[in-house]
Amino acid sequence: MGSTEILEKETPGNLSNGTSSNVEAAKRLAKRLYHLDRFKRSDVAKHLGKNNEFSKLVAEEYLKFFDFTGMTLDQSLRYFFKAFSLVGETQERERVLIHFSNRYFYCNPDTIASQDGVHCLTCAIMLLNTDLHGHNIGKKMTCQEFIANLQGVNEGVDFSKDLLKALYNSIKNEKLEWAVDDEEKKKSPSESTEEKVNGTHPKTISRIGSTTNPFLDIPHDPNAAVYKSGFLARKIHADMDGKKTPRGKRGWKTFYAVLKGTVLYLQKDEYKPEKALSEEDLKNAVSVHHALASKATDYEKKPNVFKLKTADWRVLLFQTQSQEEMQGWINKINCVAAVFSAPPFPAAIGSQKKFSRPLLPATTTKLSQEEQLKSHESKLKQITTELAEHRSYPPDKKVKAKDVDEYKLKDHYLEFEVCCTQMLVNADF
Repeated sequence: MGSTEILEKETPGNLSNGTSSNVEAAKRLAKRLYHLDRFKRSDVAKHLGKNNEFSKLVAEEYLKFFDFTGMTLDQSLRYFFKAFSLVGETQERERVLIHFSNRYFYCNPDTIASQDGVHCLTCAIMLLNTDLHGHNIGKKMTCQEFIANLQGVNEGVDFSKDLLKALYNSIKNEKLEWAVDDEEKKKSPSESTEEKVNGTHPKTISRIGSTTNPFLDIPHDPNAAVYKSGFLARKIHADMDGKKTPRGKRGWKTFYAVLKGTVLYLQKDEYKPEKALSEEDLKNAVSVHHALASKATDYEKKPNVFKLKTADWRVLLFQTQSQEEMQGWINKINCVAAVFSAPPFPAAIGSQKKFSRPLLPATTTKLSQEEQLKSHESKLKQITTELAEHRSYPPDKKVKAKDVDEYKLKDHYLEFEVCCTQMLVNADF
């Protein structure tokens, strides 16, 4: 019996929320999830993260198996992550962390001011984990920056600096990791990919990336549609956050490019559906969620070059064989980004004192095309208004240079978002 069938047998649809029979069913399922009774580690988060009342009951009962009393937040996260694999849609993972935060606050009511404060700090730790241990990040966040990012978000006051320093050093010295299923431990990445491509697990979606942050990993779906393919020359112009790529790493390289789902795969050899992706192919893959493709008007050394700015503000240049081919890639990438990009989350860490970009989840949207278009239009209106308000209060000439830099950073972000969202609204849905 599959885990989905087990869940269906445990959750009769006609039970009203909160009835004693519903609670008992939640307790039974939570116990079996905790003891992995006919469930895999990768099944747990899927059941805890669903957005319905029964799953919330299951999550509440499941968390009761964990006693975080007297433990620090990072110790509790490590203890919690030993039990299961944090997999699933971005929203599902977010809900699991909310359940964790509620339980931690219940066990330690005097440590942090509120459940929201615990959750904010939990998200900050997850982002710090990515920053310190992720790949191709560039300059790592310092302890002072980590503390500054969290000013005023603990019910309007600051977290203890000693607490934040201890959390920073803990994550810096040992990255957060979660458990995986035993069968996955035995497989190499290439074996796992080949199995998926050959149809052994046709519905499985693996992740491309460091896997240190559940929100930002790129989904690799072997069954996704192919929207465009062809040869492209690539030049890396800027790394994450727009930091200039070192000169030795900026050279042009030619790839066979395949826009499959929301991922642009850059392969050394021509695309063959039956061929497994190599580790190098996965390393070169670029997610186009919340990305913007446009003609590289400021690059004149080569003809037919377009620019791709990604959600994390990397900048890649691509050269095509003709003007028509360049425009075809621009149109197709922007269309995929428009149709499939999930709505952004508010910034997990930040305050009015320091600008922080929102999280742009890599998973595909659950909205219909009509709802997606309305979402883009609403965001365009909101971001345009925010840009106008921002520019109506420029910094005084006497303010600190750091404050001026913060103003410019936010201005650059808002201006780009207006341009990007306008392109998404105008994309051919």
